[in-house]
Order: sequence, then structure tokens, then C-alpha cells
Amino acid sequence: MITFFNDSHQAHAPEFEFFRGERVPCFETPARAEYVKASLSARGHSLRQAHIDSRDILAKVHTPRYLSFLENAWRDWSALEAGNAQRQPFPSVWPVRSLRSDIEPVNFIARLGLYSMDNGSPLAAGTWQAAKAGADAAASAAALLAGGQGAERAAFCCSRPPGHHAGADFMGGYCFLNNAAVAAQALRDGGAARVAILDVDYHHGNGTQSIFYERSDVLFVSLHGDPQTEYPFYLGHADETGAGAGAGFNLNLPLPAGCSTARWFEALEQACLRISSFGSDALVISLGLDTFAEDPISKFSLQPDDFSRLGQRLGALGLPTVFVLEGGYAAAALGSNAVNVIDGFEGV
Repeated sequence: MITFFNDSHQAHAPEFEFFRGERVPCFETPARAEYVKASLSARGHSLRQAHIDSRDILAKVHTPRYLSFLENAWRDWSALEAGNAQRQPFPSVWPVRSLRSDIEPVNFIARLGLYSMDNGSPLAAGTWQAAKAGADAAASAAALLAGGQGAERAAFCCSRPPGHHAGADFMGGYCFLNNAAVAAQALRDGGAARVAILDVDYHHGNGTQSIFYERSDVLFVSLHGDPQTEYPFYLGHADETGAGAGAGFNLNLPLPAGCSTARWFEALEQACLRISSFGSDALVISLGLDTFAEDPISKFSLQPDDFSRLGQRLGALGLPTVFVLEGGYAAAALGSNAVNVIDGFEGV
């Protein structure tokens, strides 16, 4: 399978985050993508660089003022005060219910809060560079399939930071630009009448859902930890089925923390049946691998062989498919688990 590798991912390397009230080293680190890259190379998968500038597609997925903020955030932060270039900024105020979000504050930390759903997406000097390169990779993968180049029916984006928690005008959960949404929009622009997105990350892809919630041309399906107890908490319930033109084109399959692998695969089968009935022309997989039993911040129990089984079921859908790397924080196992999915897909 053709893999688009984002060399610029290493530019996003914040030192720490806050987790359960403590300052801890970041779970989302450059090592994650490097482990996947090593496993891909070891198993003979070709690696290439992005060849598409995603800026036009990003403008269809994210709002102009959010993109402008994100692109200039580190410059603005560093210019505020001597020493800021050696500090990580975090939001401390958010425009919750009854507060206004239509006016962009001048104060940097207030703007950071305006565009953040949490304080779990630490910025670094190279955040925009890394995130933009990941979006370029997603657009390039979609263009490869839409262009019908060679015999490839699938492509994988090995990039970070992840994207599925990023909405049209906000970041969150380590995510800044929504790569799955970029891939889906690029596939639509490339001629696919209907695109399905399947999110198999442990955490609900709230950003992806919100971007496509009122659209009927992109189906969003997610199986994830129940938001009553699991991040992102405020989206991902089963009664969220779409709105307006998108009514009926959103399917959430929340599962209790600690649920059995058998139950997880039952939900996967339900998801696949819905994708088939949608009549998709192409498929985007938000490939979160934090469903692994040894993941430090998640509570499902999949084993390495289960990722091969996942790939086989996705391959059986018979659709042109873009895989986009999302979560997975047992970094040393991330590479082999990702390639198990890819090899399972290609073995169908």
C-alpha cells in the first residue's frame, strides 16, 4: 500500500501536557509516527511525500479565522513577551454558554481559549508546519485514489498530530487540522458522489462529526468509548443522527469502557453494514489504534491479531480507501498494530 509519510511531523514536539490535574510528558509524541514508519518499511510498504497543497481544501473544512489563528499562533505568542518561545501556552478561559464567540479577542490567551475545546492540545513552534503537512498528506492520498493511478485501491497517511477532534473552528484532543475531513472533502472534489468516514479510535471523532453533521454526501460512522465516561464527553451519543440535509447520515456506536472484543467487532459489523447501505464511492478510515489492550489512556482490549481482523473486514467492503492515523499511545506497539490493519486489508 502506498504510504504518505509526513517528515515534518517532528516539528510538533511539545514537552508536556496536563493529564488528570498533573503536568506530565506528552502522550502524543514524535516517536509514534516513527514507530509506524519503521514497521511500514520493515514489511515492504513504499513511503512517499505529499505532493498536494491542501490549503484550498482546508478552506472548505475549517473557518478562515481559525486557520489564520493557527498558522500565526506561535509567532503571536512568541512576540508577546521575552521568553515565550521557551514556554508552552495553554488556554485558561473558554466562551461557554451565554458568552460570545463571534468577536475575536485581542488577548492571545483569550483567543487560544476561543479556538480550543480543552487544554489538551499543547502548541509548539512547529505545530502549524506539522499539522499542515499532515493535511497535505491526506489530500495527496485522496488524489492518488481519485486519479486512479496504478493498481492502488488504498493509501495510508502516516502523520501526526492526529485530527479527528478538530472541528471547523477549534482544536482539541491533540488535534489541530482534521485530516479525515480533508481526505473526505478531497475525494468529493475528485468526483466521489458519496464518501463514508469510519472512525475506529477509542475516542469519538467529535470534530469530524460536527463538520459533516448537516451534509448527506458524507456519512460519518464511529464506534468509541461511551462519552458519558470517556473523552470527549460532550458528543458521541447514539441519538446524534445528523441534522437538516444530514439527518440520518451520522451513526454513533458508543461502547462501555472495558467492553469485550467480541462486542467491539459486533459494533464494527453494524458500522460496515451501514456503510454498504449508504452506497459509498470511497471510504476514509480514522485509524485510531488506542483500542489496543495496553494503551495507557484507553479502556478497550484489542490484541495485535484483532487489528489484522479489522483490516480484513474493511478490505471486504471493496472501496477505495484512505487510512488516516489518529490516536494510539502505546507507542512501541503502534507500528505493528497499524501495519497489521494494512496487511489485513491488502490480504482480502
